[in-house]
Amino acid sequence: MSQRIDYHNDPNAPAANSLVPSVNVVVTNDAGEVLLIRRSDNGNWALPGGAIDLGESIPQAAIRETFEETGVTCQITGLVGTYSDPRHVIHYTSNDEVRQEFSLVLTARAIGGQPTPSTESSEVRWVPRHELDMHSMHSSMRMRISHYLEEDGPHIG
Repeated sequence: MSQRIDYHNDPNAPAANSLVPSVNVVVTNDAGEVLLIRRSDNGNWALPGGAIDLGESIPQAAIRETFEETGVTCQITGLVGTYSDPRHVIHYTSNDEVRQEFSLVLTARAIGGQPTPSTESSEVRWVPRHELDMHSMHSSMRMRISHYLEEDGPHIG
């Protein structure tokens, strides 16, 4: 199985060979819980998201990626921040692509569907805010969620 390996501030990280605009989405339900996936490629918990396809707007990509990975339909409501740290690279072992981080993190509210795993997510669940720290995730994903919880405006990084 192909893997995703995140490197952050790691002198042994492979050099980036691509830059792909992507989105992550903080989807909440009426109870204020946050939608998380357990990634199939590394076992970490994460916000749903992925690459923005040609011909697609940022909100369209966010809605599509969320539905593909979770079975939940959402409506975009805002922006958490932009993340483009060149010290964070992601190695996809299936094709040896090493991406420099480039992610836009949006907020959304759930408007339909049921949490359902996909080929990209082995588990999907609504997580109460006070339980988010109990889920194993990469530090870059934890930072995005932390910025969302701070609710102090868009973060640029």
